[in-house]
Amino acid sequence: MQKARRRLDTADRRITAVLMASPRASWRSVAAVRGVSERTVVRRAAPLYQDRTLRATAVRNPALFPHLVPTVLRIRCRPDRITAIAAALARRSDTVWVDILGGGDEICIVAFIDGPDARNNLLLRDLPATAAVQSWTAYDLLKVFPAGFAWSAGLLSEEESQVLWPDLTRPPEALSPLPEDKPLIDALVEDARMTYGELAHRTGRTPRAVQRRLHALVEAHVVRLATEVDLALLGVHAEALLWITVDPGAWEEAGQILSQHPQVRFTAATTGSSSLLVAVAASDLSALYTFLTGTVGALTGVSGIEVTPILTGVKRTGLVRRAAVTL
Repeated sequence: MQKARRRLDTADRRITAVLMASPRASWRSVAAVRGVSERTVVRRAAPLYQDRTLRATAVRNPALFPHLVPTVLRIRCRPDRITAIAAALARRSDTVWVDILGGGDEICIVAFIDGPDARNNLLLRDLPATAAVQSWTAYDLLKVFPAGFAWSAGLLSEEESQVLWPDLTRPPEALSPLPEDKPLIDALVEDARMTYGELAHRTGRTPRAVQRRLHALVEAHVVRLATEVDLALLGVHAEALLWITVDPGAWEEAGQILSQHPQVRFTAATTGSSSLLVAVAASDLSALYTFLTGTVGALTGVSGIEVTPILTGVKRTGLVRRAAVTL
């Protein structure tokens, strides 16, 4: 396997941004958004997938899979064991995000756990049995704001983003996943850029049927398609999680505003002492400060905020980062 890139030039970053906002975009569509030839896009983008600098995947929407329990955990543990614990959590099939935070003694995970029994086993058996774990706090995810699905690290204009995602604030049509959708969703989790022919082979359907169902599942937010990349390659060098306390009447407005900001890659309402969990990806600490004072500071109803820097992302969108394999 080829080594992942250590840098991307401006053109690579812009193409990557389109593929982050629209993970299954055709080379022709990417070229149209970027205003370059399709041959240029293929020449630049295809090698990024081949060496796994870019990885396409999918995540289930737990709100539409009743057996899943969407959980956020803040786990404090001994600093000398934190990388090993983070790596072990990342290897679990139910963890979606795993980040090492702050002073190097805390891990934050987002997990879509397979039912209450599995959640209780994690909280009441597995974590207490881990000697290096000192304490933990669990929250439920109440709502994920979908505007973050089209996040592009601020590298696309508003007009370009609207071409790829016309209206993320519009409520999706009601659609429930069916048991026969599982092979299709499993294949998308493995590689969200599989061709319709490959997906048809995996699911036993025709390519046309696969295309129709895939579009329906995405439009209804049953699954979220994603393109993962090391954010440092896009010029992001200051990541943080914000735990924001907002008056109940201002939750929805604050969540909508923050989720649409170009430096915000994830926004969710949670249970617990804070109201909103926000993942920020800024170019540097100065840009992070500007976001906190300007954007968050301008919101109404905010009564508190905790900022926890992310030291390293071990798992993102269900994919273990390459560097995390050696943790």
